Amino acid sequence: MAEDSALSGLVVLVPEAEPVIGRQRQLLDENASQGAPAHVTVLFPFAPPSALDESTLAAIGAAVASVPAFDPEFRRTAWFGDDVLWLAPEDPQPFRELTGRLHAAFPQHPPFEGRFPDAVPHLTVGHRHSRPLLEAAEREVLAELPVSGRATEVVLLARDAPGDRWAVRATFPLGCGLSPR
Repeated sequence: MAEDSALSGLVVLVPEAEPVIGRQRQLLDENASQGAPAHVTVLFPFAPPSALDESTLAAIGAAVASVPAFDPEFRRTAWFGDDVLWLAPEDPQPFRELTGRLHAAFPQHPPFEGRFPDAVPHLTVGHRHSRPLLEAAEREVLAELPVSGRATEVVLLARDAPGDRWAVRATFPLGCGLSPR
């Protein structure tokens, strides 16, 4: 998530990760200190908060309703370069499916503004800090893994101005089908 303007994003919250990575996120991820809970991003950036009208919300709900609830598990850490530490979902496919459906519904909002040819599902632990600091956090986190949870909804997080805290604006239930274990 970025910090430079009024923004929104669609995410899957992973509250089960908070006991494992919450302390590190508060220190190493400015989005956590600005109110964003532990999450895997499925579409960011999304529409400006001022554009989140009823038809947009209905289209989000329709896009995610056919994706079954699923059980993400995080057993390992990974890195983007030397300055982003993250948890890797064992099965990234449900997150990819959500991203694909939402991007198809909102082609004007490509994942991460189209900067990456493959938007890798991940749960950020920390970024924009020194490698040694992130490696110390990684050692602490690895000792507490795995993290398992239940994903039943997509959450719309938004903030209206730079410096505002991230807040939940809406939730959209996933389909009631069960994912294979």
